[in-house]
Formats: sequence, C-alpha cells, structure tokens
Amino acid sequence: MSTNELPASPEFKANHAELMDGVYRWQRHIYDLTRKYYLLGRDRLIAELDVPAGGTVLELGCGTGRNIILAARRYPDARFFGLDISAEMAETARAAMTRDGLSGRVLLARGDATDFDAKALFGIERFDRIFVSYSLSMIPGWEKTVSAALAALSPTGSLHIVDFGQQEGLPPWFRALLRGWLKKFHVAPRESLREILDSESRRTSASFRFRTLYRGYAWLAVIKIAI
Repeated sequence: MSTNELPASPEFKANHAELMDGVYRWQRHIYDLTRKYYLLGRDRLIAELDVPAGGTVLELGCGTGRNIILAARRYPDARFFGLDISAEMAETARAAMTRDGLSGRVLLARGDATDFDAKALFGIERFDRIFVSYSLSMIPGWEKTVSAALAALSPTGSLHIVDFGQQEGLPPWFRALLRGWLKKFHVAPRESLREILDSESRRTSASFRFRTLYRGYAWLAVIKIAI
C-alpha cells in the first residue's frame, strides 16, 4: 500500500502520540466494533461530503481507517489521504486498506493534525474535502486543527466535522455518565466548538452550517470556502 511514514518533526507532539498509542495499543483491535454504538453521525457526514469527480479528500485523525474506507466506496473516483498521530492506529489502518483493496487510492501519514505540512506528507497542498470525525475531542489545542484544515482547503473546498455535542437535550444523568466514560479514553466534548467554528468561518469569509443531532448528543458542522 502507498503509505507515508515520515520521522517526527521537532514540532511533533511526541507525548500525545505516546498517549494515544497507549490508549489504542489494544483498543484498536475492537475499536470499530464498539464505537459504532456511540460515535453517531459519522455516516451522515460521509454521505454529505459530495466529493467532485477526481477530487481529493483528507481525513484528520483517521484512526483505524473505517471512515476512509466507507468514503472511498461511496466516491470511487476520488483520492483519499489520512493523517493520524498514533502509530498503533496507522498499523491497523494500513491493514484495513490492504484488506479492502484500496492500497492504490489511499495514502496514509503519521503526523500532528494541529500542525501538518500537506505538501511534505502527501505531495499536494490543497484538498477538495477535509473531514474530522470524533477527533477534535481528543486533540490538545484542537482549535489549531480547525485553522490548519481550512488553510489546506482548495478554493472551492469544504471542511466537515462531527463530534460529541453537549447533550443539551438529554437528561443530566446521561450527560454525567457519558462524560465519565469518555474521560477514561482522554476524550472531552468541546463546549466552544460551535463558537470557534463560527469565528473561523467569518475569519476566512466562508459559509458555515451547524446542526445538532440526537438531541445534542452529536454536533455536525460544515465550513465551505466562498467562491
């Protein structure tokens, strides 16, 4: 498979990489089986990517490759790229791509989603679509990921994000239970997500669409660069 594994740069967050490797060293083997029950909205995000023919798609925090595989099946004319900070997840993703016969259409790299050089990692600077699925809630300095993603979009590109919301329409006991469970995996729903995305869209003169799913369990957002 075409896979890019570059040495970590001085800016690479080795401590976070080690943390993620520790969390997922064993979890990666059952990750997709267990997460499908509570990582809601991922398939809706993929269905709404609307990738142009021959387009390029980047997933930040690609994990096991589950989302890229589904997206590649849905958009067979597009090229896909995945970035993740965890070497353990990258190993699982590589195996998944090979198993699904997608080696020729997917390029993976290990790196920091808050500060990446797309040209050095993938050989291209801009992408038609970038998406982030349940990763911002795990990334320290996640706001920088939003800025970096917008900077890597093509002039007509769009950024798609799905992540945990604030469970605003659900009972308090459910929110407390969910937060306690997520904390075990170093996951923290971002209360200011909507505010930051709105601010970034205005800064870049882009359009912004934000939706709550399942009574606030998840938030789904799209920032589209204005033509």
